[in-house]
Amino acid sequence: MSPTKDAMTNSDENDALRSTHVEIEGVRLKLAKPYVDPGRWIGQAEILQQLLACWISLDEADLPLTPRLVGAPGVGKTQLAIAAAKAQGRPLYIYQCTADTRPEDLLVTPVLSQNGEIAYHASPLVTAMVRGGVCVLDEGNRMNEKSWASLAPLFDNRRYVESIVAGITIDAHSEFRAAVTMNQDESTFEIPDYIMSRLQPTLPVGFPNKQDEMAILQYHLPFAEAEMLAMTVEFLQRSHQLKLEFSPRDGINLLRYALKRISQNPDHPVSRDVAWQEALKSCLGDEAFDLEQLSQRKSRTLGGDAVPLGLADLFFDPDDPMHPDREDDEEDEDFNV
Repeated sequence: MSPTKDAMTNSDENDALRSTHVEIEGVRLKLAKPYVDPGRWIGQAEILQQLLACWISLDEADLPLTPRLVGAPGVGKTQLAIAAAKAQGRPLYIYQCTADTRPEDLLVTPVLSQNGEIAYHASPLVTAMVRGGVCVLDEGNRMNEKSWASLAPLFDNRRYVESIVAGITIDAHSEFRAAVTMNQDESTFEIPDYIMSRLQPTLPVGFPNKQDEMAILQYHLPFAEAEMLAMTVEFLQRSHQLKLEFSPRDGINLLRYALKRISQNPDHPVSRDVAWQEALKSCLGDEAFDLEQLSQRKSRTLGGDAVPLGLADLFFDPDDPMHPDREDDEEDEDFNV
């Protein structure tokens, strides 16, 4: 069993953080390295406080919560968890979930060492459990049910996992905390209810307001000109108003590419506007030039007040005179004589 916090002195904890290995039930595990990120969380202070509240323990009998951070790709869900770990001074570990993640990938992986012996490597999740750190399960709804089932006892009052490969049971340190990020898209697995009931509460991470979005872009691209920053922020804010999922990450990549193109021809009088338009097309596609039309098309696709698309809509624009479903008022008048 892993040692509990009460059984460890401060010196023991510091030694554990410096150690690269730990022994549990006679099995030696190589621990993962913590993730170090120089970035910071900008704006939306309330959602940060909500996440920190989930990790509070009010009593020895009180357990921390494991929240779901839900939002569009690129809004900063992972950065939010990183900021919360920093605020609490805990070591941070990130596990990237994928569709082919296996249960043992989440726990302990056997590796053939140079001397031909089997070595056991602890995952970022298990390392966080042992060291009393924070683990972010990134894009958790891309992971299948079998893998989630292996974590069921970790996220309830039992607080442990069982490694079949290593043949050991690993208890979570009392200071261990976790969060799961989930994108709002359709290329994901449906997580079963018995797991969802353990991942509470749901914390929605929305798009930043104009002031915060400008601050985010300035933080990541301090060398960008004010005009270029303003163009990008106006584009993003308009897309947010239309409920399109162009994110601050999209804006950073768009602006970064535009600035690189400008650097190749800095003296051209229209290079900035041309470079920005080229970057918009290259990063976000032709549809990004007409946000209103893209929003209407998305509304039709998702349902709502607009008329559903028919087969003819795949080949004809709605106003095309050749559209099979188009009603021509002039022709109606000619036939009603």
